[in-house]
Amino acid sequence: MGHMLQFQMVIGSCLFVLSTYALVSSTTKTTTTRVSSSVLLLGGENEQVCISKTTSCAQTTDRRSFLKDGVVSSSAAALIGLGIPLEQHDAALAFDLPGNTNFNNLSRKIRKVCVIMDELQRDLMQERWDLVEQYPAQLRSYVPVFTAYTDESFASDDVPSNKGLRVALRYEVGRFYGSVERLKQASGRKDLNEAYLAYASMAIHFDRYLRAGNLYTYVDPLVSTESLFEKIPDQSLVYANPKTDPPEIRDLVVLTQGPDKGKTGIVIGIFPDTKNVVVKLDRYQKVGPIREIKVVNPAWVGKRLGEQDPDDVFLIPRKEKRSKETSGMV
Repeated sequence: MGHMLQFQMVIGSCLFVLSTYALVSSTTKTTTTRVSSSVLLLGGENEQVCISKTTSCAQTTDRRSFLKDGVVSSSAAALIGLGIPLEQHDAALAFDLPGNTNFNNLSRKIRKVCVIMDELQRDLMQERWDLVEQYPAQLRSYVPVFTAYTDESFASDDVPSNKGLRVALRYEVGRFYGSVERLKQASGRKDLNEAYLAYASMAIHFDRYLRAGNLYTYVDPLVSTESLFEKIPDQSLVYANPKTDPPEIRDLVVLTQGPDKGKTGIVIGIFPDTKNVVVKLDRYQKVGPIREIKVVNPAWVGKRLGEQDPDDVFLIPRKEKRSKETSGMV
């Protein structure tokens, strides 16, 4: 059963006091591991925070246990950012609800889109147009799932925030499928740059839907990582000069400034007008399907140097999909 938790979040000079229910069942224990890295790592089943090579890191084995200390969830922050007040209703703030089978089934189906997006990224970056052109139809089959989740999870108008949430979620779904159509058109022309922009837009709006719909399966206790680097020299982050060697799509990068400083990921898009970079962060939990999307200033993104492991998507085994050219072959 959930326990009533009271937590606070400071945004600028404003203090929000929020009460909600959270599922907290296990205890926290700390273990020690050693990793070899020159950047702050936020990934894996347990959170690892390391600055220099071969550093001992304290790991918290239970991500949800920090809720006991009153840290607001990233999803709650997203709702505040939308101007939507948070209410005490389990359907919006629980990861999985005991006994609510329909809600849980819908949320899990939507999270499966994360896997489809990963596979699409892999095939797009490998320019497998015969496979890329199959994704729009596959993604369109999820329209009823998005509709049902939006309408059923936030159905009651007795909760003041529900109406605003439904509007916000429908907006993100509309933008997501608008970008899906853009991808379809680009794949038909084999226009790689346009396809990258379409995919980046899809990733942004899908991530916003997950946040507003409280579908994230984890909660990041760090509002900003910059404080971790206050006494750390800038040389601890090894990356190419963003001015002389700016990152491009497919490059593995590290965020060098801002609230996500030290986090790593891959560039999935660059907007031609603003030059802002769309980064798909490395996986926070190895077993979780969700990877956070960030749109950042190009001066805050540095190309990682040295030998790097490939992005996770390139390790996904490809399913047996037949292209049009080989569909008639035995």
